[in-house]
Amino acid sequence: MPDARKPLILLGLILLVSTAVLVAGDKKSKSKAADASTAAQPVAQMEDDKRIVHALNRFTFGVRPGDVDRVRSMGLDQWFDEQLHPEKINDNAIEARLTPFRTLKMSTREMVENFPPPQVLRAIENGRMSMPSDPGKRAVYESRMAAYQRQQNNKEDKGAAGANTGLNNMDQPAADTKTTSGAQAAAGAPAAAGTKDAPAQMRLGPDDPPLTPGQRRQQKRREDAMYADIEGDFLLQMPPDARYKAILKMSAEERLDLARTYKGPRALQLVDGMKPEQRETVEAIVQPQAVVGGEISQAKLLRAIYSDRQLEEVLSDFWFNHFNVFIGKGPDRYMLNTYERDVIRPHALGKFKDILSATAKSPAMLFYLDNWQSVGPDSDLAKYGPQRRMGRRGRFARQRAQQQAKNRPSGLNENYAREIMELHTLGVDGGYTQKDVTELAKVLTGWSIDQPQLGGSFHFNERAHEPGNKYVLGHKVGNHGEKEGEEMLDVLAHHPSTAKFISRKLAMRFVSDNPPQTLVDRMADTFQKKDGDIREVLRTMFHSPEFWSADAYRAKMKTPFEFVASAVRVSGADIQNALPLVATLNRMGMPLYAMQPPTGYSMKAEAWVNSSALLNRMNFALALGSGKLPGASLDPQALLRGPAPADADAALAALEQSILAGDVSPQTHAVMQKQLSDPQISQRKLDDMDKKPNYGAIAGLIMGSPEFQRR
Repeated sequence: MPDARKPLILLGLILLVSTAVLVAGDKKSKSKAADASTAAQPVAQMEDDKRIVHALNRFTFGVRPGDVDRVRSMGLDQWFDEQLHPEKINDNAIEARLTPFRTLKMSTREMVENFPPPQVLRAIENGRMSMPSDPGKRAVYESRMAAYQRQQNNKEDKGAAGANTGLNNMDQPAADTKTTSGAQAAAGAPAAAGTKDAPAQMRLGPDDPPLTPGQRRQQKRREDAMYADIEGDFLLQMPPDARYKAILKMSAEERLDLARTYKGPRALQLVDGMKPEQRETVEAIVQPQAVVGGEISQAKLLRAIYSDRQLEEVLSDFWFNHFNVFIGKGPDRYMLNTYERDVIRPHALGKFKDILSATAKSPAMLFYLDNWQSVGPDSDLAKYGPQRRMGRRGRFARQRAQQQAKNRPSGLNENYAREIMELHTLGVDGGYTQKDVTELAKVLTGWSIDQPQLGGSFHFNERAHEPGNKYVLGHKVGNHGEKEGEEMLDVLAHHPSTAKFISRKLAMRFVSDNPPQTLVDRMADTFQKKDGDIREVLRTMFHSPEFWSADAYRAKMKTPFEFVASAVRVSGADIQNALPLVATLNRMGMPLYAMQPPTGYSMKAEAWVNSSALLNRMNFALALGSGKLPGASLDPQALLRGPAPADADAALAALEQSILAGDVSPQTHAVMQKQLSDPQISQRKLDDMDKKPNYGAIAGLIMGSPEFQRR
């Protein structure tokens, strides 16, 4: 009996061998680029047939079937100019795909209200907030309050047990969270290793505690009654609207039991056919934060795959990574949507000063890098505390404010000031000192958030602002309150070091890991002359000989996100559920919005080239091509141009041309050709010689090849 893993294992060996080749190729490209730059020699240019493929690989998330013909018919220059002006491109198709994700159009405060985080539950418990009257929202709140109160009761029980036995250190944690982080749960990652290939499923949230013995007995009685219904799929047999109403009529404890009972594919069936708001409500009953993180993650992938405004999508991804924030840090999970929608995307092709200013005032950035808590050492807040503004509000109000002040850092925080110079503008070698960091931190004191836990907006706190003159980069900043920060942002945006640093990062994304200095200098010159206009900087790069150098062709290693998006694009697959793709990126080491350090994910090949990562890519490519990826449907024959080949060899050649424009090395082609004798690939048996080859499996082999890993 043939080994079902044979194609994966053999081609996996090619990938392992090719790892050294990929890295060596980067070093070779770097050496050639450096030699050409130093000697000022003419740069060897690409052949005409490759220019369109190169542009599509760099300015989109991958070549789709028919893209090359479309660009050829309209002209490469015209196509690029159109991509530089995304507002001219009709993108209604992707908007229709995103319609079910209601959170994408919500404000941060609306998301907090609809999908209550722990701080809202605590506020309700303490009487500072009231339960909503809307039945759907109330069901979410009641269920999460039940889980929250169960957790609090368990903590109290464990505390009492620990006091009696002295064995506190042997208590089990309130919830088993080691199988999935908060960021992974929000992104729809599988709950446990045993479900890694299953679609994302409804599950208890990472903060839900185990049951006490009494609670287990009560649950058993409820489950016995519920299982009687489940045996006949009572809920699943209901129409979606009736099923939704039945869930709302349950008690909070019954809804938690429902989440434990309906798992895996059955959990997806539970919400199948429901309206978006109904589906979100049922999912929020289980874990509200997973709805927020899951929808924005799915939307990011779907835009990368299906949007016709591809350059805007590429740059939105680039700028989010450049101005990185982390989904796993408290309220940032709820702030991410407005950050990407209202801060990053509108400025992706605008002037650098505008996107820098927008990120600086974004609650997501202020919270992520702690600037919202930064207090000037000589400010009124540091000297007198919060009670000065209490007036006659009474002793209780003053005491509560004083207690809150004790729990909040009150000193100068330099995190954002350091990162804005090192990572956002000047670069680590941009000419600033530690003194400049401290002074800039003083300039930015008072740049804060109004009620961050409840989705508040930017707020300038005059009482936290450091008074007096400051000196940053030799520039005197007068005592102007909020305007001091705006003044310094303008200085940083127009600094020569910023022009070089941003131009180099753009060249790294679009040209090579080690871009020629001549190209960087030319782009930086445009950056300064055109007031940081990103559109003009990209235009300069597009018309530079270094961009079209023969050495630049397929010289960039795809990140996992780029690889997954490009594979789906080239396959023409229809994605009905993007959560399995989100889970795939988790396994590949690139969970969306979950890079904790402010550096963002690396754009260099060395960060992504290793045996485990490449085998994960092969697994994904084979699952996609073979039609085994959950939530996706694929017609492999659509990849072929002209009549479908009757034998595997012809199919391999045709698909190599369709997927990679024929850019396959003899070594890779030879090894893939050896796989064609496997019955799973050829689809042939002794008594069935007329059966067509498995086009999807062959396409999967090609998408997993070393050549497809590059763009």
